[in-house]
Amino acid sequence: MFPQNRPPAPLQPPPGSSASAAAAAAAAAAASGSTQPLKLTYSETLDRIKEEFQFLQTQYHSLKLECEKLATEKTEIQRHYVMVRQTHTEIAKRLNVICAQLIPFLSQEGAYPPGAFGLPPPGVNGELAGAAGYGAGLHLVSPQMNGSAAAAAAAAAGYGRSPVVGYESPHPHMRVPGLPASLQSAASGKPAYSFHVSADGQMQPVPFPPDALLGPGIPRHARQIHTLSHGEVVCAVTISTSTRHVYTGGKGCVKVWDISQPGSKSPMAQLDCLNRDNYIRSCKLLPDGRTLIVGGEASTLSIWDLATPTPRIKAELTSSAPACYALAISPDNKVCFSCCSDGNIVVWDLHNQTLVRQFQGHTDGASCIDISNDGTKLWTGGLDNTVRCWDLREGRQLQQHDFTSQIFSLGYCPTGEWLAVGMESSNVEVLHVSKPDKYQLHLHESCVLSLKFAYCGKWFVSTGKDNLLNAWRTPYGSSIFQSKESSSVLSCDISPDDQFIVTGSGDKKATVYEVIY
Repeated sequence: MFPQNRPPAPLQPPPGSSASAAAAAAAAAAASGSTQPLKLTYSETLDRIKEEFQFLQTQYHSLKLECEKLATEKTEIQRHYVMVRQTHTEIAKRLNVICAQLIPFLSQEGAYPPGAFGLPPPGVNGELAGAAGYGAGLHLVSPQMNGSAAAAAAAAAGYGRSPVVGYESPHPHMRVPGLPASLQSAASGKPAYSFHVSADGQMQPVPFPPDALLGPGIPRHARQIHTLSHGEVVCAVTISTSTRHVYTGGKGCVKVWDISQPGSKSPMAQLDCLNRDNYIRSCKLLPDGRTLIVGGEASTLSIWDLATPTPRIKAELTSSAPACYALAISPDNKVCFSCCSDGNIVVWDLHNQTLVRQFQGHTDGASCIDISNDGTKLWTGGLDNTVRCWDLREGRQLQQHDFTSQIFSLGYCPTGEWLAVGMESSNVEVLHVSKPDKYQLHLHESCVLSLKFAYCGKWFVSTGKDNLLNAWRTPYGSSIFQSKESSSVLSCDISPDDQFIVTGSGDKKATVYEVIY
């Protein structure tokens, strides 16, 4: 096609075009004021790089803030999801409890088939509890609920708690429609909340004796005297024998407060424990006030020497379990017992700082503990729905009580015979330790998170996720007084002279009450 198979030669500019191009280049150079290409000095180059770096840095900070905002929103959405899941769990459980307690009476009033109540299939409640229950975090579940989640929780509390039929109840609205008239009211005609449970499981409202709320050692009420702003959710509290100091455990630290003087409070010391992001779950003070033992979401217990000018850790006790849920001290102050998340109860020699033995039996986390006054028996409650009694002299299990709900708290009466148990189902049960004698108390509307007997043994207190502090008469559960706080009440303690009550709550504070007799 082309001569000698060569492509055509490139087009050549017309004659004179090179001259015109040169003239144009010269004009452009003249217009720019220079006949040489623009060259930057080193300092100008560095300045330009610096400006570009600052621009990129500004963009980086902007993107970082955006990422942090998105992370915060994600955390908030996850928190709301957990709260809604917990609400659904509680509704399902309360409905199941109501149906289970109503069905036995239907044979007398119509005998409807169980399916009429829409009972969930076996295992559903257990799965939901496993998804949103105690063992995953703080009993702590979500200490506060707001917005639509709070409304749903209120509905669950109103319709989903166990049948409340009792006597002299401060909550008359808690009567359950449709319950047989024989259990709907007691002799006084008022709704009941305390029941005696016979050996065959029959429940009868308790007729309280005339002196139920009278007599020496029985409080009339309690008044709030101090608010201690801890700054984090308060999962553990204890008060000194002298009633001068209060210790509050939150995230990563225990704070020490002097409550001997009136007025606003700030902590007099802060004891940094565990890791900064791990919650303290229990703290116990030895009676001499010189040693504090702290346990929580870590495998290590910290033993603090408080007698030095600056408190310091004098020993650490390490077990194989990833967390400690509760602590108890023997009456002679020589032994410490720790309830572990793996279900074991570890026994520690405080003098030698050594592990003495382990009690094994709970098939899920051991959540609460108390010891008899003579130091011979130990009581533990677990997330496996059992309460167990251990013989400390022989190192073996003596008793086991099975329940239909996880055990969150318990206390052994200092005068003996009675054990009070706080449960995830909202019930408080008071058991006789040597006879088939039992009382069931229904004033809480959600999980019973902590429980403590007064040292006189005549009364005890319980606290719950329903924001309530309830004081009860031992053993039959006449309601002495009730206080409602602004958030879940996670922990409590009573001073050795029974004059003060301390509570720790989900709204990042502890409250000190004076008991009025």
